[in-house]
Amino acid sequence: MGEYDEIRSLRAGAALAISAHDLDRKTALAQETARRWHARRLSLRSPLDPELPDRPGRPERPVLVPPKAVEKRSLHTLPGRIALLHALAHIELNAVDLALDIVARFATEPVPHSFFDGWMQVAFEEAKHFRMVRERLRALGADYGDMPAHDGLWQAAHSTRNDLTARLAVVPLILEARGLDVTPSLQEKMRETGDVESAEVLKVIYEDEKGHVAIGAKWFRFLCARERKDPARTFQDLVRANFRGALKAPFNDLARAEAGLTPSFYRSLTSTSSG
Repeated sequence: MGEYDEIRSLRAGAALAISAHDLDRKTALAQETARRWHARRLSLRSPLDPELPDRPGRPERPVLVPPKAVEKRSLHTLPGRIALLHALAHIELNAVDLALDIVARFATEPVPHSFFDGWMQVAFEEAKHFRMVRERLRALGADYGDMPAHDGLWQAAHSTRNDLTARLAVVPLILEARGLDVTPSLQEKMRETGDVESAEVLKVIYEDEKGHVAIGAKWFRFLCARERKDPARTFQDLVRANFRGALKAPFNDLARAEAGLTPSFYRSLTSTSSG
């Protein structure tokens, strides 16, 4: 395991993975760090840990553009399915870096070690998702980087870099929860077009994402309880302060509730009721 000698602590491994430009190396570092942490073979942090980069390492492609510049295409065509999978690969790649960033950036927070267990599980699974989607893209004759992608996810997260509670509100409880709302219908559309393989990839992602939202909700509630704050009201205040735009219905209320994110959190923030 000589190539992973630089994983001296959990924070070091997370920072190295975030910084990696090569995506095979990034996902391998994320998963190896997670394995060692879960096996209790790493300390949380060390004075020798590398600096955390402002932006994650990325290959030269895809070109990053504003969200509105990414065109929508029909899933009933092969280019449309490739475009959806490419967008999904980009989301999963950002999710790898965001899970690692929660760990590395907040490694000095007074939280139990099980907090880091949860986020390294998320990082491990997001790396698995990215690889699955990329393999599917390649099977369809494409690859990640072939088309432009948007930078909105990292920007939304970066605005909460100094506040763990706000970060949990924005990343798992808005961005990941959005996946619970949209993935079942995308899965269904993939099946309708006969692309069962892509539908199966979406199914794996959907089941794992429920757990990721649950981890976010658990720790959000934990931090609110510690500060004696009402979680639903705190969530609404943080979203208004840190997230541009209203939350979009329809919501997958059942999957959200199973993950501990009840309608009292998000109903008052929808575009219909908040104007």
